[in-house]
Amino acid sequence: MWQRVARPFQRLSRRHCDLISEVCVRQLCSSSSEFTDGSYDGLYPGHIPTTPTQKALLAVGSGVAALQDPYRHDMVAVLGETTGHMALVNLRDRMRNDPEGYTILTERPRIRLSTLDLSKMASLPDGSFGREYLRFLEDNHVTPDSRADVKFVDNEELAYVMQRYREVHDLLHTLLGMPTNMLGEVAVKWFEAAQTGLPMCALGALLGPLRLNTSRLQTLFTSLGPWALQNGWQARCVLSIFYERRWEQSVEELRQELNIDPPPVIPSASKKRST
Repeated sequence: MWQRVARPFQRLSRRHCDLISEVCVRQLCSSSSEFTDGSYDGLYPGHIPTTPTQKALLAVGSGVAALQDPYRHDMVAVLGETTGHMALVNLRDRMRNDPEGYTILTERPRIRLSTLDLSKMASLPDGSFGREYLRFLEDNHVTPDSRADVKFVDNEELAYVMQRYREVHDLLHTLLGMPTNMLGEVAVKWFEAAQTGLPMCALGALLGPLRLNTSRLQTLFTSLGPWALQNGWQARCVLSIFYERRWEQSVEELRQELNIDPPPVIPSASKKRST
């Protein structure tokens, strides 16, 4: 079956290529579920066991689809889960070696609308982390509930680390002062690539600039890019922060604690899209 799918792959238009990649991923998800007789294997709710071959096919199919449209978060999610094992192990170890990170791994907090006190966050002063995060959600019409649950990570603790990374992404936008347009997303991906080592982030950092115009490329390569990389390398592990207990802290103070410098420029927030 997969040979028949792959044979005409390169002759197809980008739209058809994206469609076939999505079909491949969905069929593999379905076949993986059938392999386990639809039963819950006890690792964590929603887990889908996959063989190394299936993981490779999932990575290729989701990778092609994600390249066609970086806003296909379902495909980006599958790509991250099937290629990020070693990076997740490293992130987990960094969290274990940090007192606050260890607490997060123990308590397993989730960042969802159901866990946020939006009224309290709205009452916080301007400049506080909680108020600025809420402003980010409102201005960009995004919600933390849009983050997909992890399915393909074959370790319960590593699955949580990946879930935490996803739910922290919008908090990083707030912390870094980046909007959700393409330049802002690429800058965050450069920071995340340096900070996490996740192949998915590195791929986004590498290919994201291809979608920028000349002036934004210049901004990326001369100011935002070097700033994002340097701060990604030097900052404390961003997954080791219990953000839910930091809403009242100022963004400036939290940046100083994490060793993150303010951005050299703030990209225009035009052409926003949900992330």
